[in-house]
Amino acid sequence: MAQIVITDQARRDIELAAAVLKLPPTVWTRIARSLRKLEAFPLAGPQLGGRWAPTRFILGPWPWMILLYRYDESADRVFVVAMHDARSGGSALAG
Repeated sequence: MAQIVITDQARRDIELAAAVLKLPPTVWTRIARSLRKLEAFPLAGPQLGGRWAPTRFILGPWPWMILLYRYDESADRVFVVAMHDARSGGSALAG
């Protein structure tokens, strides 16, 4: 089972979104549920190309929440590196 690690950047991204968007206090519990599948299937999310390679992503508990991660196979760790709002033109999935 892969260990999930939330980086400082991802933590800041999520905390900022929680404050600005007034997300419920259960935000971290919901995110943990979304990430749980990566423990068993760390390559489950699609891989991004271009400047984002080799980053992968999964959707968080809300369809606009993109959780970007990288898998370190040798350490069997999933590093959540950022959270993007899919509605933003600056997100990793923006056209």
